[in-house]
Amino acid sequence: MKCECGIRNGVTKRTAHWRLLIRGTFFGIILLSVAVGPGICQEESTAGQEVTAGSQEETHVPPWEPERQALVAKGVDYLRGQQRENGSFSQSPRAGVGTSVIALMGLLRSGLTPDDPTVARGLRFLQSAVREDGGIYSGGGQIASYESCLALACFQLAKEVSGTSDYDAILANGERFLRSQQYSEENGTTQEDVRYGGVGYGTNSRPDLSNTQFFVETLHELGADETDEAIQRALVFVSRCQNLETPANTTRFAAANNDGGFYYTCVGDGESPAGEVNGGLRSYGSITYAGLKSMIYAGLDASDPRVLAASGWLRENYSLAENPGLGRRGLYYYYHTMSKTLDTLGNDSFEDAAGIQHNWKQEMVQALAAAQAEDGSWVNDNRMWMENDPVLVTGYALIVLDHCR
Repeated sequence: MKCECGIRNGVTKRTAHWRLLIRGTFFGIILLSVAVGPGICQEESTAGQEVTAGSQEETHVPPWEPERQALVAKGVDYLRGQQRENGSFSQSPRAGVGTSVIALMGLLRSGLTPDDPTVARGLRFLQSAVREDGGIYSGGGQIASYESCLALACFQLAKEVSGTSDYDAILANGERFLRSQQYSEENGTTQEDVRYGGVGYGTNSRPDLSNTQFFVETLHELGADETDEAIQRALVFVSRCQNLETPANTTRFAAANNDGGFYYTCVGDGESPAGEVNGGLRSYGSITYAGLKSMIYAGLDASDPRVLAASGWLRENYSLAENPGLGRRGLYYYYHTMSKTLDTLGNDSFEDAAGIQHNWKQEMVQALAAAQAEDGSWVNDNRMWMENDPVLVTGYALIVLDHCR
C-alpha cells in the first residue's frame, strides 16, 4: 500500500479514509473498499530519494523511475528560474493566484519543502492573498472559489510536508469560506434547482463540474470524507452533469447522449466545449475523469450505474495522445485529472475497451518525456485554458509525474 503522507493524492496523516483495492482492473471487474486508519504510513519519498530502511514493506522501484526523476529535476529547475521577486510565478496579470499555486504544488510534490527558499517565497506570496472573508484570491474575487480551492490544497500540502501548525488559521477560515460558495439550502437553493450542490468560479457564478470537482477534492484533502454533507450535495450536481439517465439525473440532457461520459455544466442551456451531439452535450475526457473522481470521493463504488457508465466511457476513449473529445485542447489539464483519478483507484494497469492493458504510469512518463522542452518546461501549442503558459503547464506536469511513481 502506498503511503499518502500529505505528498500524494491528498491523503494525509490526519485523515481517516478508505482506499480502493483492485483485482484485475477497476474498470469492469472488482472493486473492494477497506477502511484505513489515520497515520498509516508505509512509504515516504521525494524526488531523487530512496525510501528509508524503516519502511514496513518492500520498496518497488518501477523501471521508468529514473526517467521520471530526470524529468522532475529539469522541471523543478525551470520553475525556480521563473519565480518573481514577490514570490509569484506567472508573468500574466490574468493568471492571478492560480498559476502560482499550481507551480508551488508541482514543487512540493517534487520533494521540495516549505523551508526551500523558492517554496518559502511562494507561500509568503499566497499568504498575501488571504482575505478577511477567509478566501484566498486575487483582484475583485471573480474567480475566488477556484483560487481558494487551489490555495487551500497547497497550504494543506505544505502543512503535511512540514508538520507545522503555521497555516491552521488560514486553513480553518478558508474552509469556511469555501463551503459558503456551494449552492445549497444555506443560500436558498433547493435540490430541485439544477445548480444545487455545484460550485462556480466565484460567489453566485454559474456552477460547473470543473470547479465542483476542485471543491470536492479540496474538502477531501482537508479531511472530509464521503459522509460530509457538502460532498453529498456536490454528488447531486456531479450526477446531473453525466450523460446518463438515472433517478439521480432527470435533466433534459440526460437521455439525449446516453454514453456515460460527463460534460461541463447542466445549468441553463448546458455547456460542453466538445460541442453537441444527438441534441445533447458531447462528453469529453478531462471532465469525465473529474466526474468519476468526485463520485469516488463521495463514496460510490464500482456497482453504482453512474460509476459503471463513466468507467465504460473512459475504457472506450483511453488516450494519451489527446484529451478525448477535445483533441489537444486542455491536454495537460486532462493529464492532471486523469493521473489523479487513476492513482486514487490504486492500479497501475488500465484495460481499454479492446482488452489491451495499459501501464498508464509508464505511458504517461513517456508522453511527458517526449514533450519536455530543452529548458525543462512543458507547454501546449493550443492556448485553451491558458495552456500556452509554460509555468502553468510545467506545474501540471510535475503534479502528474508525482502520481506516476
